[in-house]
Amino acid sequence: MNFGREVRSQWLLDRNCIFLNHGAFGATPKVVMEAQNAWRQKLESQPLQFMQELATHIRAAANELAQFVGAKGEDLVFVDNATAGVNAVVRSLDFSPQDRIVVTSHGYAAVRKTLTYVSHRTGVEIVEAKVPFPIHSEQEVIEAIAQALDPKVNPNVKLLVLDHITSPTALIFPIAALVKLAQAQNIPVLVDGAHAPGTLPLNLVELDADWYAGNCHKWLCANKGCGFLYAKPERQADLHPNVISHGFDGGFLAEFDWTGTRDPSAWLTVTDAIAFHQHLGSDRVREHNHKLVLWAAQMLATTWQQTLPAPEFMLGAMATIPLPQQVASKYAVSDYQKLHDEILVKHQIEVPIIPFGDRLWVRVSAQVYNEAWEYEHLAAAFR
Repeated sequence: MNFGREVRSQWLLDRNCIFLNHGAFGATPKVVMEAQNAWRQKLESQPLQFMQELATHIRAAANELAQFVGAKGEDLVFVDNATAGVNAVVRSLDFSPQDRIVVTSHGYAAVRKTLTYVSHRTGVEIVEAKVPFPIHSEQEVIEAIAQALDPKVNPNVKLLVLDHITSPTALIFPIAALVKLAQAQNIPVLVDGAHAPGTLPLNLVELDADWYAGNCHKWLCANKGCGFLYAKPERQADLHPNVISHGFDGGFLAEFDWTGTRDPSAWLTVTDAIAFHQHLGSDRVREHNHKLVLWAAQMLATTWQQTLPAPEFMLGAMATIPLPQQVASKYAVSDYQKLHDEILVKHQIEVPIIPFGDRLWVRVSAQVYNEAWEYEHLAAAFR
């Protein structure tokens, strides 16, 4: 099947809208939605029997997902989304007012609020590593985080929280190097991998982070509410889900696999999302999306007389580009939603306007259903 207009028929996306924001919530293909409906019908046809058999179904799906992300099934559990996974980790850890958690200036807002909550409850200090943007090399990321982890600058760092792919700036961080940097100081690492599954080939065992939380509903195109949490075996004993239920004290899998009555169909159909991704060709999808977003980013930057704010190799399937000066000067940074709404209404383009630093940016996504003319329409809309 050809990418672009032909493959777009596999989704329910509004044909009258140019959808350049796959990175926000993803978009689920029809075949994966149909599989979810089938599981729901099976559940409602015999609820008691289904719930009694659910653990077996969840483990089968988790094992397949684990294979896709380079992990063992017994080290991976389902959560609703990456933020839920982050919550489970940081709310299971013990902190004191003398401790510090290091994050970066590119962190996802919901995760930052989670850490703020933990800080209010425990007194732990949140330290922000200032990663520049625009950026010229991975070394700038490494140096910013190394400085924040320096015990002479910040003693008692108990946790490093990193984005694999940053949400506001769409940067691929050099996670493997950063994990090793932290390990050299015996600092555990929690990775927010919300955008990574489906964008990057993953091998979580080799990556060796202590915890890794990811979304399947974004770039893997699973149903909404399908995320996962990976934990190294030695990090599982004191790790608990956000809802304590019958599985408490039963071990890592028992606690997370059953947190009460819920619709598990999004988790169970992750296997269908993986099959769809592999049917299109996982390597082909990643290569296509990467090339398309690079072309779009360079075209937008050139048209708007801006400079690409990051090296090409630090971008995956998204890119964040500064708006043209003549547009940005008309809006305050706080007007990002207003500008988004104007572009959607006037031009039928769904694209996020990002307030970052002291200016406004636009973040474009590239998925297999997108075509070059859509980005050209976006470029014209901001002239």
